Amino acid sequence: MALHVVTVFGGSGFIGRTLIQRLAKTGAAIRVPVLNAERAKLLKPMGDVGQITPVRIDITSAAAVAAAVEGADAVINLIGILYERGRSRFQAVHVEAAALMAVAARDAGVGRFVQVSAIGADAAAPAAYARSKAAGEAAVRATLPDAVILRPSIVFGPEDGFFNRFAGLAQLSPALPLIGGGHTRFQPVYVGDVADAIMVALRDPATNGKTYELGGPRTYTFKELMTLMLAEIQRDRLLIPLPFGLAALQAAVLELLPVPLLTRDQVKMLKRDTVVGAGALTLRDLGITPAALEPILPTYLDRFRPGGRFAPATRAR
Repeated sequence: MALHVVTVFGGSGFIGRTLIQRLAKTGAAIRVPVLNAERAKLLKPMGDVGQITPVRIDITSAAAVAAAVEGADAVINLIGILYERGRSRFQAVHVEAAALMAVAARDAGVGRFVQVSAIGADAAAPAAYARSKAAGEAAVRATLPDAVILRPSIVFGPEDGFFNRFAGLAQLSPALPLIGGGHTRFQPVYVGDVADAIMVALRDPATNGKTYELGGPRTYTFKELMTLMLAEIQRDRLLIPLPFGLAALQAAVLELLPVPLLTRDQVKMLKRDTVVGAGALTLRDLGITPAALEPILPTYLDRFRPGGRFAPATRAR
């Protein structure tokens, strides 16, 4: 379908910044409803003058959400949080806001709606994050049966919050914890592949009403990911198994930080693997060959090496 106007909720985030570069090439006018429009101004140079418009929005306001989608051909919901703070609660962000977007899109006659969720979304999950993601999916589908739902595993790329975070910790700490022994399995997916999946979902009517689980070409245990990351940044650090019970005790303290290093809900999430389910539709069903992790990590983790990005290669420290 032709894309003339696209509304991208949460477009200033990690996935959103990659997606908007692709959307801009279509020539569509792009609205980006965000909490802080000033911080989203970095998106403007990704398109032509006036093509990308950040708009400050209160996602709890039905009227504001309706105004943001009015006249759009497509709506993409990328909004999500990893921990709760103040009024920013899983229920409000993942469920109620998604429901408002779906109703507004239906009432405005929007042709395409893409809900970006997460692998592990499950109404019976132990973690509140995963339960709220499932509830958000259900709220969207109840209003828009043809909505496309995409569930990525952990997403990697130059600005990711996973490898960059642990590499930063490795610069400062002589040891890294392996929660639950480091046995939890992940299937990291490249941010560019996620953005490409969204573009296919916007254009291909064969995706109507379907759910896709997005993962890379192979799975890794948490320990394997930490070992790979440490080798890439050329640092030798202890990897210490930390039982789930002890991790939950530590998280009870760490989650009080302004930006929590770990929360008890995240500990619960680590009790389940984050991999593509058997029989699920995948990136390949969208015509996308998933990118491997190993060739891409060096392109952005080299800055964490001893001496920085331009220092000569050294042995692990």
